[in-house]
Amino acid sequence: MTSQTAFVRHALLPEKAPPKPEGKRHLPRRQLLAWIAFAFLALAVLQDVATNERFQWDVFGRYLFDPVVLRGFATTLWLTVVTMAIGVVLGIALAIMRVSPLLPLRAFSAGYLWIFRGTPVLVQLILWYNLAALYPRYGIGIPFTGITFFEGSFNDLITPYTAAILGLGLNEGAYMAEIVRAGLESVGRGQREAAAAMGLGPGKTMRLIILPQAMRFIVPPTGNQTIGMLKNTSIVSIVALWDLLYSVQTIYSRTFQTIPLLLVACAWYLVATSVLSALQARIERHYNRGHSPRGT
Repeated sequence: MTSQTAFVRHALLPEKAPPKPEGKRHLPRRQLLAWIAFAFLALAVLQDVATNERFQWDVFGRYLFDPVVLRGFATTLWLTVVTMAIGVVLGIALAIMRVSPLLPLRAFSAGYLWIFRGTPVLVQLILWYNLAALYPRYGIGIPFTGITFFEGSFNDLITPYTAAILGLGLNEGAYMAEIVRAGLESVGRGQREAAAAMGLGPGKTMRLIILPQAMRFIVPPTGNQTIGMLKNTSIVSIVALWDLLYSVQTIYSRTFQTIPLLLVACAWYLVATSVLSALQARIERHYNRGHSPRGT
């Protein structure tokens, strides 16, 4: 190798950086001080909470696994599952209507979203619970003929359970419709054109091509909606439905131990939301397989 060639290679190729000496990594001084301050503050808060007798931790421990509380917690979980199932199914149907070429379907979907997103869910829940004031009786038959096959009273039909399911489920469907619509529109038009070229009809295209790709964008906000729904079920106590909040309310209205029983409710809500968050992360990883993280 000539000296000229060696000079060119030395000039064009950067020298390797010398290896860093091995040893213990030390935190930067500012970061170390921040950790010390955080630990001191956390210990001070924990010490205050643990020693404050007004929290009544003995009462908290006594009622944490009380059968009445566990029954209310089970109702909260059941109500979350049912209303989210209704919301997801209804949301998919409404989202498909929103992107439909048929104007009546788009108009119906837009009107539904306008009503249910534009009014508070608590107001809707109370309206459903008092539906018998508008329609005391209902009937199933042939319209405009006076022929009725079955009839009954709305007072018997609208129980606290049905009012809660209708109020929360129908409201959730409006929000899920926007989530699903955004997911569907995230799939490029070329996918639809390719499916049409393969001879797939609109139904199969939606089921086999569009929805599987849109799930990556639908799952994260749906998980957030599920966690939000779990907490929103607490408003059903207004119609005397025996959920988690209502169960602790019935106890502290009798014992006047409000704070520890509210902490019991908070503890179970935190357990449920933590499990749902872990499930959401697992489902997101499943649908993100084969996709690089953003920014990489």
